Amino acid sequence: MRSAKRIIFEGLLAALPMMTSGRAGVLVDEEYGQDVIDGAGHGAVPVVLAVPVEASGHDWFTLEYGEQWLDHVEQVKPDYAKVLVRDNPEFPALERDQQLMSLVQVTIGLQQIGVPLIYELLVPATDQQLTAAGGDPGRYDREIRPGLVATVIADNQAHGINPALWKVEGLETVDAARYVARQVRADGRRADLLVLGRDAPVDRLNHWLEVASQVPEFVGFAIGRSIWEDVIRQYEAADMYDLTAPTVARNEIAARYLNFVAQWRLFSK
Repeated sequence: MRSAKRIIFEGLLAALPMMTSGRAGVLVDEEYGQDVIDGAGHGAVPVVLAVPVEASGHDWFTLEYGEQWLDHVEQVKPDYAKVLVRDNPEFPALERDQQLMSLVQVTIGLQQIGVPLIYELLVPATDQQLTAAGGDPGRYDREIRPGLVATVIADNQAHGINPALWKVEGLETVDAARYVARQVRADGRRADLLVLGRDAPVDRLNHWLEVASQVPEFVGFAIGRSIWEDVIRQYEAADMYDLTAPTVARNEIAARYLNFVAQWRLFSK
């Protein structure tokens, strides 16, 4: 895992000389990505560094390091801290309230140390919502999810949770993207949005980028696995004596990342 994260980061570094505008960023955890943090932090290279504070594998938001989570953020000194949250207005009210209270504490802690927050929001369908969409996840994404996303954002804002960046799943129409953006900027807030890749195929990602690029509040994208997942799988399967494997993987990751950068620029014109 550590080797894979280094290769991904090196792919990003390989892409940097070809970027003529915008800022590249890397999101990486401490457990397996400390080498990357060391390489990206404190202005060592011109990339934005973000670190997650949530523990993976939980249905509800859980801090990775418990009460010591803020100490870890202070030690790393990233440009952003990130939370991954699964929420839906139809989820159980008690668990939602507890999750919001945890996120309030994260917001307060990060404000105290001056680290802005990235809020990665997933809004999975309930069984009833999926049934209402005729069992079609694509229809749920088009017709139901945008309203739920805006409601969840409003619920967070009502609790004083105001991240610098909202990282949201791709939206299918410009009207839906504008609807979500209006909620993000409600009452004079200055937050921006990023398109979340969600491990989607390239054609769907390009559609999401085209949609988001027409809404000024969307300032970029956060695409991960769609860029590097199968590349890393091939790299790990390569013969251990194949000395070209790391270079091939780095170059392919760089090329895929730059392709999305090019698409974003094209759509944004």
